[in-house]
Amino acid sequence: MDEKPYAPSCDQNRDAILDVIRPRLRAARRLLEIGSGTGQHAAYFAPALPHLAWQTSDVAENLPGIRAWLAETAAPNTPEPLELDVLGNAWPADAFDAAFSANTAHIMREEAVAAMFRGLGARLLPGALFLLYGPFNRNGQYTAESNREFDAWLRARGDGMGVRDMAWLDELAAAAGFERREAVAMPSDNFILVWERREEGA
Repeated sequence: MDEKPYAPSCDQNRDAILDVIRPRLRAARRLLEIGSGTGQHAAYFAPALPHLAWQTSDVAENLPGIRAWLAETAAPNTPEPLELDVLGNAWPADAFDAAFSANTAHIMREEAVAAMFRGLGARLLPGALFLLYGPFNRNGQYTAESNREFDAWLRARGDGMGVRDMAWLDELAAAAGFERREAVAMPSDNFILVWERREEGA
């Protein structure tokens, strides 16, 4: 492709995200990123986390852009991007010991968010962390006026998008075998939610 896709927000939030995920991924070795988008996050995080194989994934139309960013970075710990629609059956067969996703839950339909948790629950090893970045409501309340306005804009588009509530995400997570450990406040009224895959039978 002639030009790489570019999302300004990735440059704006990447350092704050890295500061949170770096210590939490210290023991991980294989991470699956859901909805890698432009590929900018992977291209920035993978070189900063050289101990970790950062596996990107997204729907087919986004893969060329991801490849372009990864090719420019040329980090040895970035495998070929995987085509993955969370509502489909083509999830990778491999097991992972970490997962990450940024700015996806509010643009996915509710059934896709649920499918994301189910898919990760089946592929993350016990003790693995799932780190999800984005805007979230808490106990049915907006955490900032900017999120109220953003939610109204999303829902007006009519594609099933919307800012998700932490309690609802926790229900999905629990059904998939996860337990939330943290809700880390981030700049621009965002959070990183951290769930841990429970031990089998726990």
